[in-house]
Amino acid sequence: MTLIRLTGVTKAYPAPSKGADPVVAVDDVSLEIAAGEICGIIGYSGAGKSTVLRLVNALEKPTSGTVEIDGRDITALPERELRRLRGDIGMIFQQFNLFDSRTVAGNVAYPLEVAGRPRAEIAARVDELLRFVGLDGKARSYPEQLSGGQKQRVGIARALATSPRILLADEATSALDPDTTQEVLELLRRVNDELGITILVITHEMDVIRTLADRVVVMEHGRIIETGEVFDVLSGPQHAATRRFVASIIDDVPAGAQLQTLRARHPGRIVTMTIHDGTIHDGTIRDGAATQADVFAALSAHGVRFELIHGGINDIGGRVFGHLTLALSGEADAVASAIAAASAFAPLIEEDPRG
Repeated sequence: MTLIRLTGVTKAYPAPSKGADPVVAVDDVSLEIAAGEICGIIGYSGAGKSTVLRLVNALEKPTSGTVEIDGRDITALPERELRRLRGDIGMIFQQFNLFDSRTVAGNVAYPLEVAGRPRAEIAARVDELLRFVGLDGKARSYPEQLSGGQKQRVGIARALATSPRILLADEATSALDPDTTQEVLELLRRVNDELGITILVITHEMDVIRTLADRVVVMEHGRIIETGEVFDVLSGPQHAATRRFVASIIDDVPAGAQLQTLRARHPGRIVTMTIHDGTIHDGTIRDGAATQADVFAALSAHGVRFELIHGGINDIGGRVFGHLTLALSGEADAVASAIAAASAFAPLIEEDPRG
């Protein structure tokens, strides 16, 4: 079931100066997010991803097009009904946005107090949420006494206070170190798995998408340029901007100066094989039909020595993908036969020795 739907949405802001054109932040965007899905929107600064987030929680109104939540067009709702709608949408911020004068428990309780919930209900809900995010011993602490990861856990607990159906995360891990980022992403995955909450993640970090999202939307200059299941997009990016993002987490086939350096350091024939959830051969994906072990066994069977000199295998949602660059050495005929045999399991790209 589609929970969030944007149809032909454009958001333009007035021209910054006389004679200038209006600033188009979002340009004819159509997007559907299913209930229970984790969807990641990625793009460089100015791509329009944060504007999409503000359109979804009705902090901005589109210049044209419609935004629907659970089949209801929110672009025409009066402010009173929008306030009710926002109670069904939790928000996590990059800089935590906690009240320094309130304790951890007070921060989590705030949206419930605004909603007018009874004190006993608030206390029970706060206790429940602090246990869920692993901060049950920090209820009386203040934000200044917490680490960045703990502050974001408070932010997540606060966002869950009103039992929303949708959780919006705006660069929620950008201010955190790598280890803490992984902890927060694991917590968000629990929120989705155990509570069934639909999550829309805005980020400029492809590793966040790989670790957390089910589906990815790539934006550039206010438009969606690529979208699909995370594994499909990461293993076969189509747009130049997407390829740049993917290159930040997945080693590509070496070329240019990088290839020349590898060739100078490693004698023998240099080949790169692609492992794609088992294998791809002649454009056909056969899940689980072969692994890198099959390729290595085929090389070894012909008496060929091989060394991994570049690349690696990546886990993407429980599926594997990666490029492995090998230097092969041995008798010329044996190497040629080994390459032919290994090619039956995975495509091998041989680097032209002439460059």
